[in-house]
Amino acid sequence: MPDFASLGVDKWLVDSLSALSIRRPTPIQAACIGPLLSGQDCIGGSRTGSGKTAAFAVPILQTWARDPIGIFAVILTPTRELALQITEQFRALGASQGIKVCLLIGGVDMRTQALQLATRPHIVVATPGRLADHVRSSGEDTVGGLRRVKMLVLDEADRLLDETFAEDLGECLEILPKAGKQGRQTALFTATMTEEVRQLKELEKAAEGRREVFVCEVDTDKVAIPPTLSQRYLLLASYTREAYLHTLLSTPLNLEKSTIIFVNRGTTAVTLTHILRLLDHRVTALHSHLPQSERTDNLGRFRASAARILVATDVASRGLDIPTVELVVNFDVPRDPDDYIHRVGRTARAGKGGEAITFVSERDVTLVESIEARTGRKLDKYEDEPGVSLEGRVVRETLQLVSEKKRIAKMDIDEGRNENGKRKRKLVDKAARRKLQKS
Repeated sequence: MPDFASLGVDKWLVDSLSALSIRRPTPIQAACIGPLLSGQDCIGGSRTGSGKTAAFAVPILQTWARDPIGIFAVILTPTRELALQITEQFRALGASQGIKVCLLIGGVDMRTQALQLATRPHIVVATPGRLADHVRSSGEDTVGGLRRVKMLVLDEADRLLDETFAEDLGECLEILPKAGKQGRQTALFTATMTEEVRQLKELEKAAEGRREVFVCEVDTDKVAIPPTLSQRYLLLASYTREAYLHTLLSTPLNLEKSTIIFVNRGTTAVTLTHILRLLDHRVTALHSHLPQSERTDNLGRFRASAARILVATDVASRGLDIPTVELVVNFDVPRDPDDYIHRVGRTARAGKGGEAITFVSERDVTLVESIEARTGRKLDKYEDEPGVSLEGRVVRETLQLVSEKKRIAKMDIDEGRNENGKRKRKLVDKAARRKLQKS
């Protein structure tokens, strides 16, 4: 395996990587850094946790540092949390060169972002929806620098190329320079090579006047499941999920593990977080029902181990790199097998071991079969720890306790909603009275 210097990476950047304990390139980094430095377009596919961010960050920073004027690169990614993580990595790697990175995500004041964008930062990291908002509503003084961008990266490209992002992505691409030998350089990275990404590969190769396209797939045929990941399923009745979860988290082997619990809906995340707090677990949450400032704070608490457990929807399933995560629990079985792949990829990263346990009720068998067909691996049945009968503890000790906490949690949540409703009505009435007084 080559080192970064042999790939043509400048010494200052090698030192920055070493300071972050990144001393040897992963296969996707070794494959893509050279072609990107030479000016080729790139489509890179590699399993989750394989270091794709550094595979595009290193060549961007090196090329930028040789002519650091204006907005050099735009990185688009589907989730706010992944955008924040990419921003932090660029700032860390480029700190010695005075890198300026602008983060554009929803849930943050647009005027503040517009002022930052107008200063012509070196790198813009954004979700398509928020960047499109600025393109539509901010003036030329704010977004004009985007017209001279030298490089575009689509991270988690399989997500960005689906219909959900089509309109916003189109708005973003309109303001950027056209792709081509005289235009911007383009890189797409993904853990899942979908048909849309594969079709794009052929279009890129066939297009006239385009840069040479380098295509690299590392481990994508293995569907991104790390070999060090233990995958198990736990059969249970749906009404006992919370009791089994509390009991599982309290077993001797899991008592200290950093754990992410995935659910399918934000409302489930709200309720489950409340129940676990009532059961004295150190827990925080990440889902779309939370304001952005709280999402950022909660993720920071989990990273810093101030909270041992993170209850999350699929906003946390892609790209987040938290090396301490040892256990992933699918409280709900995901509907899409690819979502399962991304969820369990939050552990067993960079060659470390990890465990994923999926709760399976009578209605979930077909979904599990789809996951096994997609990954090409059977899930193992959960086996009790020595001396610990999970089912026995649920029946004897926790089912009644957890049912009571669940009832209290729902009452507390309903009361909170009622109080919020009252406050909102008071604010509306107050505004209406002011309007009448002015008239």
